[in-house]
Amino acid sequence: MDSSQRVTVVGGGLAGLAAAITAAESGVPVTLYEGHRTLGGRARTSEGPYLTNEGPHALYRHGPHWAWLRHRGLLDPMASSPPREVPRIRFHRGGVLRRTPPPGLIALSRRGVGRAPADIDFMTWATATAGRETARAAAHYVAVALFHHDPGALSAAFVQERLRRAAAFPPEARFPVGGWGRLVDRMAGRATELGVRIETAARIDALPGHSAQDAPVIVATSLEAARRLLKDDGLSWTGGRTALLDLALRTDRAGRRNRTVRKRERTDEHGPLFVSDLDAPGWLERFTAHDPTLAPAGEQLLQGQFPIGPGQSRADGVARGEHLLDLGFPGWRERVVWRCESLATGRTGAVDPPGTTWRDRPRIDRGDGVYLAGDQVAAPGVLSEVSFNSGIEAATLAVRRLGRRERQGLDLKGA
Repeated sequence: MDSSQRVTVVGGGLAGLAAAITAAESGVPVTLYEGHRTLGGRARTSEGPYLTNEGPHALYRHGPHWAWLRHRGLLDPMASSPPREVPRIRFHRGGVLRRTPPPGLIALSRRGVGRAPADIDFMTWATATAGRETARAAAHYVAVALFHHDPGALSAAFVQERLRRAAAFPPEARFPVGGWGRLVDRMAGRATELGVRIETAARIDALPGHSAQDAPVIVATSLEAARRLLKDDGLSWTGGRTALLDLALRTDRAGRRNRTVRKRERTDEHGPLFVSDLDAPGWLERFTAHDPTLAPAGEQLLQGQFPIGPGQSRADGVARGEHLLDLGFPGWRERVVWRCESLATGRTGAVDPPGTTWRDRPRIDRGDGVYLAGDQVAAPGVLSEVSFNSGIEAATLAVRRLGRRERQGLDLKGA
């Protein structure tokens, strides 16, 4: 098959790998270019001893991406929260840590309240449904799946879908054992088995000579990179801005054992499983509870995300995180063995303002055989699901285009 029948994928994150696998499974030659020396995008896992990603990561079950991965044997091994850890969740409300959220928050996440509309903001709809305090707590809780400083100002339908998924019980969240890099490796292995040619450290600055007659190209990058590559100023969408805090702490066994507390109040030496900030958007989670391999023995890995507004700095978000640490992990400063802070801007997925849905985001089919994939494009899903779904759809359209061209060529020969 000549080069005009090859699919080119630019970007080796989850969207690009999903696109490459989908196209190659149709028997089409595929070349994937990744600008970094390793694949994965934001799912890239840091090199040890602390296996972190760009902020807290979770893969939710029940979406079509889950079935897609499972069908190809790409999920295992996956971890979930051990049952013994579930009682150790905490909610920051009214300046203190509590064991339970407001009762109305759980009720608001259930389907019995009805489907929220897309044309008004979540805070308005939730206040009318459950009262202002419950609405505020729910908006802050769901920030775990939004990375946005003001979830209540977003589309009610958009936020409610994420609230239902994030508050589901048993929890939907799953975690690749050994870090997300292991999932990326399995996907890359599948692509290689299918004959995909993968070139890393290969930056693509333009689509040279591309026209309506050229082979399909799938641009699976951030919208900012796609905007430059395609020279299309219309490629933009609203995202979040979030302070990220990663910590490794020594396990404080002796200190916990020497405390005199009532049995029903006692937690183990590791601290809470997670702390959800209901006074402001924020989330702090102990990821070694799910997967102890993420840190060396005798240490625990915590990752947190604290969305910040336009006038706030990374330090403002980190300060909120440190306050939660003071409450949930007393003496944590003396136990720090590693620490990392960063700021994620426009790299945390799309958020839909009132009056919009995922269908209003930049479309996948850009015309002339160019397709867009990533976490801010017109595809459904929560968190990384948008990347999977858009990559699969982009590849399906690209292969379909090649099929049309091949049929047209046969028709011309017959004529």
